[in-house]
Amino acid sequence: MRIVVLTGAGISAESGVPTFRDADGLWEGHRVEEVATPEGFEADPDLVLQFYDERRRASASVHPNAAHLALARLEREFGERMLVVTQNVDDLHERAGTHRLLHMHGELFRARCTHCRARPQWQGDLIGLPPCPECGVAALRPDVVWFGEMPYGLDEIERAVATCDLFVSIGTSGAVYPAAGYAALAAALGARTLELNLVPSDAAVPFDEVRAGLATVVVPAWVDELVR
Repeated sequence: MRIVVLTGAGISAESGVPTFRDADGLWEGHRVEEVATPEGFEADPDLVLQFYDERRRASASVHPNAAHLALARLEREFGERMLVVTQNVDDLHERAGTHRLLHMHGELFRARCTHCRARPQWQGDLIGLPPCPECGVAALRPDVVWFGEMPYGLDEIERAVATCDLFVSIGTSGAVYPAAGYAALAAALGARTLELNLVPSDAAVPFDEVRAGLATVVVPAWVDELVR
């Protein structure tokens, strides 16, 4: 059996990572247009750099939870037959032990050079405009995919979804494309689909099975069933 797992903000929320935006449409007190668009970066680069520097420091202080650890356990059982695709930019999957992982929306702990396109690992701040370690030009920005930009790895993700036997969506609303279309694609090509979410999402194509509850409860329970 080949498995593709798509994870969203709900899995990291239980580690203390704030979800993308709350009910009033703000992200950590900022309008999304200010801190998550190329136009926002062009208008006020210092604001955007400082915002992601703060997110990077906050992410370093939280820890993987039982859901992250359960997925790492599942990978140890299935190896190359499993791929985790995450919409999250934190590194909690890696720290839990997952290796077959694709960050479609980028990573907080990488920078992207707008001059040479390098994507170096990055732990420190970007606000002081440090030079790119590859080309030496002070042209680094967060390696986060903003609204209006193309997510990473779309061809690889689509190939995996098209050939999987089981597609699992964890902690995501299923409202943002292209990720929102993956369950429908998997179902159309004959895969079984499963949603593990705090509350059932309003998916365009219903999942074969939905389990509602905290990720730290429903994900380990599901993994236990598979690896017994």
